[in-house]
Amino acid sequence: MPTRREPPSQHDVRAYWDAHIHDLEVTRHPPGSPGFFADLEQYHFEKLHHLPRLVPFESYDGRRVLEVGCGAGTDLVRFARHGANVTGVDLSPASIALAVRNFTIEKKQAKLSVADGQALPFREAAFDLVYAHGVVQYTSDDRALVNECRRVLKPGGLAVFQVYNRISWLNALSRVTKVDLEHVDAPVLKKYSIGEFRSLLGSFSRVRIVPERFPVKTRLHGGLKGTLYNTFFVGPFNALPRSLTRRFGWHLLAFCEA
Repeated sequence: MPTRREPPSQHDVRAYWDAHIHDLEVTRHPPGSPGFFADLEQYHFEKLHHLPRLVPFESYDGRRVLEVGCGAGTDLVRFARHGANVTGVDLSPASIALAVRNFTIEKKQAKLSVADGQALPFREAAFDLVYAHGVVQYTSDDRALVNECRRVLKPGGLAVFQVYNRISWLNALSRVTKVDLEHVDAPVLKKYSIGEFRSLLGSFSRVRIVPERFPVKTRLHGGLKGTLYNTFFVGPFNALPRSLTRRFGWHLLAFCEA
C-alpha cells in the first residue's frame, strides 16, 4: 500500500519561505541594501498598483497596525511613513531579518518578530488594523489564521486579507500556456472562489471583497512566452470593459469590519 503523506505543517511552511523570499528575482542589488529595498518596493507597487488606491495606508497615523506575514516589510514601511504604530510578524526568520534592516534604512520604528499567524502572541483587541496580504493561501490552517487576526482586532477595527482567485484570468492562462504560477512548489498553495473566501471570513460583521490584479507586463518570465504575453495579451485584456473582467481578477482583497 502507498505511504500516506502527512499534510504540510507550519514547520514545512517556515522552511520553504525562509529559502524563498518573495520577489528577490527583480533586483540585482545585494539583499539588505538600500537599492534592494527600493527595487522591491518599486516592483511591488508596479505589479499591485491598486493597493495605494484601496488600502488606507495614510489613515492610521498614531494608531496600531499589525501586518501578519510582513516579509521584508514593504507594505508595513508604507504604514509607518504615514505615522502608524506598526508591528510586523512573519513565520520566516530570514524575512524578519530583512524587515529589520528595511526599517533601519528608513529610520522608522517597528516591533518585528518571528511568530506564527495561526497563534499570534498578542492580547485580544490589540490593533486598529490587521493586514495579511498574500498569507492566508500559504498557511497550513487558513481558518485558524483568519480567526487569530479577528481575535486581535479591536471592535470597529478593519482587517485586510488577500488571497488568490481560482476563477481568474491568471489561473486560466497558467493552465493554457503550461507556465507555472509563482511558488507553485510551496508546501501549501490554496486558491478560492469569491464564495469560499466569503465563507472563510464569516466571523466578521461586514465583509467587502474586491477582485483585483489584472495583467501587467512581466519581468519574471522571459523567452517567447514572456514576449507574447507582454506584447499580445496585456494590452488587449486591459482594453476589455472592467464590467466584464472584474470578477476574474487574480487577487481577491477582503475588507472586513470587526
